[in-house]
Amino acid sequence: MTVMAMHQPEGPHTVDYLETMPDDGRRFELIDGWLLVSPAPGTSHQAIATALSSQLYQARPPGFVVFSAPYGVRVSTKTEVQPDVLVARREDLTDKYLSVAPLLAVEVLSPSTASNDVLGKRVTYQRMATPSYWIIDPDGPRLMVFELDEHGQYELVADVKGDDAFDAERPFPIRIVPSELLEMLG
Repeated sequence: MTVMAMHQPEGPHTVDYLETMPDDGRRFELIDGWLLVSPAPGTSHQAIATALSSQLYQARPPGFVVFSAPYGVRVSTKTEVQPDVLVARREDLTDKYLSVAPLLAVEVLSPSTASNDVLGKRVTYQRMATPSYWIIDPDGPRLMVFELDEHGQYELVADVKGDDAFDAERPFPIRIVPSELLEMLG
């Protein structure tokens, strides 16, 4: 289970190319024209994404939406990503995708996507000016929270593990305890 990166020989891919991809259970994303193909995620990954989506949904104020992948964030003709979980303003949605940076993007690490989530996607979300980027590692479990500083660079503002709690203020107040995100697995 590895992330495959492919590049179209005649030039970089565009979001139009994504429309030709098969609906085969894999996730297709573009970062600066590079196609990323990821296999379907595993059990811990899905449990965390589902639990976090539910918590965020319950806590969201009016005018905010919470989506789980697959849902595209398309900010240019060469970049469309699908965070595992995202929070956005309802007014920013189109019929098919989010056309601006989400308020929060969350990636749950999988063995096949970890290096891209920690490096490539973090840079991409920072460049989009996504105010908050969370990375959740099921091993531990662990939550790393990055927020944009006054220079538009991500700063690690929290690194919590197990039963420790993170009290978020962005995009809205919510308390997240990493171990509770795996409770549905018993």
